[in-house]
Amino acid sequence: MSSQEISKESLPSEQDTAHGTAVAENPFADPGLPPHRPRIQDIDERAAKRSERTVALLFTLSMLATIGFIASFVIFPVDKIVYVWPLGHVSATNLSLGLTLGLALFCIGAGAVHWARTLMSDEEVADDRHAIEATPDVKAKVMADFADGARESAIGRRPLIRNTMLGALAMVPLSGVVLLRELGPLPEKKLFHTGWAKGKQLINMNTNEPLRPEDVAVGSLTFAKPQGLEEDDHDFNNKIAKDALMIVRIQPEDIKDKRELEWSHEGIVAFSKICTHVGCPISLYEQQTHHVLCPCHQSTFDLSDGARVIFGPAGHALPQLRIGVNDKGFLEALGDFDEPVGPAFWERG
Repeated sequence: MSSQEISKESLPSEQDTAHGTAVAENPFADPGLPPHRPRIQDIDERAAKRSERTVALLFTLSMLATIGFIASFVIFPVDKIVYVWPLGHVSATNLSLGLTLGLALFCIGAGAVHWARTLMSDEEVADDRHAIEATPDVKAKVMADFADGARESAIGRRPLIRNTMLGALAMVPLSGVVLLRELGPLPEKKLFHTGWAKGKQLINMNTNEPLRPEDVAVGSLTFAKPQGLEEDDHDFNNKIAKDALMIVRIQPEDIKDKRELEWSHEGIVAFSKICTHVGCPISLYEQQTHHVLCPCHQSTFDLSDGARVIFGPAGHALPQLRIGVNDKGFLEALGDFDEPVGPAFWERG
């Protein structure tokens, strides 16, 4: 069929062509914005007050949950296990911390959402695109928008919401501050004192029996622990790291240091076994020179001269324990060490 044979009726009319052109230029009609419907809070101040109290209640619950988080951290021991259905046996600390912190964060979020949906302005505003430039006009507009947002949020007219929100936001970070406590135990004065005290008998580490003076031969090296410290104790390793004692018997005339001789018993001297460099246990003794050697970094101490350092990186002499004999004939401590044992760092603490 040629073009001449096409009927005039089958050709598009001018009106259809114009309509088709319009559709091609904008195939999606602008739906516009639905008419604005005021909320009940916009027209009823009592409803607005109820929403305000709801938001304040959520922020207050957040603050209480934060306090509960801190209280749980303090109250529940780390090894406390409780049964919770349907979770089974769980850590009381982990469960309480998770619930309280989750509640604190949830209440802040829920309060903010409820505030925005019921009290802040809900009118939609179309803003034309503009060049991204920090011109004075833009800055002025930003500040004006900020002022409008602050005004529309009603934060100035709703002091209850403002104050409780600030309280909740201020207290939530305390949860993270409290968690810093879990980085390690607080040293306090624990490192300045040991398990030795007046009247504590010297117990042989090998036989677990109290030591008598005749049990310690000249030139021998014996290791001791304080009476009452047992290897079955759950904190034995922590305590023996400070309490470990080495006992050597030296002829009294060979002891050069006057105080060492006064703190000994018939030439039996007791010094801390913990090296003053980095805390390694000392175990190598040379009876001819009365020197003890730390195997870690070769710090050497002279036990006949106040255990002073004669070689190596150790910072100061080994602390001496003053000893004597009780009425049953057993060796006993006459007090604690007069200085912190172990590395010199703690002496400067």
